Formats: sequence, structure tokens, C-alpha cells
Amino acid sequence: MLRFGIPAIATSFAGAWLLVRMTQLPALVQYQLSGREFEIMPVNLIIAVLLLVFSILEIAPSVQKIRFKRDKLILGGLLSGFFGGLTGIQGAIRSAFLVKSGLTKEAYIATGVVIACLVDFTRLSVYASRFTASNLNENLTLLVTATLAAISGAYIGSKLLKKITLRFIQVLVAIMLIIISIALGSGII
Repeated sequence: MLRFGIPAIATSFAGAWLLVRMTQLPALVQYQLSGREFEIMPVNLIIAVLLLVFSILEIAPSVQKIRFKRDKLILGGLLSGFFGGLTGIQGAIRSAFLVKSGLTKEAYIATGVVIACLVDFTRLSVYASRFTASNLNENLTLLVTATLAAISGAYIGSKLLKKITLRFIQVLVAIMLIIISIALGSGII
């Protein structure tokens, strides 16, 4: 946890800082579809591409075989934290580095959740500087709903842990992220 988590937290600042800077760039493309106007922003396009790549990596059989030894945990933490800060996606990298660390299924999931939460807390502290500029107050209902959905999902997931396989979770999450990346990259969301 420490050899992976501390580097992840440190580099999540850099990823989050870069993301905040990219949000200030102008739209790459603007288009209309069915009477609605859409914009493809650089930050959304970059995140969409990274989401798509990481989602595919998460479920690709050849990539599933890639494992790193324990002596590479610091490198894994650095990479996972940076991409976690930049995109919020760190699972594929974290998995590749933690899976060979000798943890039980429950310890592996718990370690992953703790590291993800620490990285998320770190990156949210950087993002907080943009909350006012992004009209967060106007979207408070959406924020509360998303937070409650995340808590509910974690609770339901803990109950289903013994009934479903890790592979099922990986594929389901990857499919959902691919859909989101396409919508994000096309300017729909």
C-alpha cells in the first residue's frame, strides 16, 4: 500500500494540475445535431481517448497477462496516480501492478479502493480551485445524486463481491467506460 499509494498520491497532483490547465483551452470543433449545439473540447477529447485506451486495456486478454513484480510498485504508483489525477481512471494500471503482490481477492480490492480514494481526494483538492468557475452550485443536485450513486454502488458491490467474478466487473466497467468515452469525445457529454 505504501510503496504504491504514496507515489500515486504524489503524481495525482501533477495529473490533476494538467487537467485543470487543459479546461481553459477553447473548443476544437463545434457542430449541430438535431437542433442542439455540441462542442468538442480538448480536455474532453484527451480524456475520452485515454478512457477508451484504458478500457480496452482493462479487458484485452493479451494485456491481462501482463504483470509486474513487486519491485515495480513505485513505478506503478507513479503512473496510476498521474492518470488517476488526469482522467480519474487508474484501475487498469493499478491492477497490472498490484495483482502479483500476493494479496487475497478481498485485500486486493480493499487496497485498490483505499488507493483510489486517496488519489481521488488528492485530485479533488486540485479540482476544487475550478468549482466556482464551473458553476458547481448550479449542478448541486447532480453532484449529490452522483455521490449517492457512488456510495450505493460501493455498498451493492460489496454485497455482490462473493457472487460475481472480478472478470465480470472488469468487462462491465470497461463497456460502460467505452460508451462514456465515445459520448465524451463526440461532445455529447
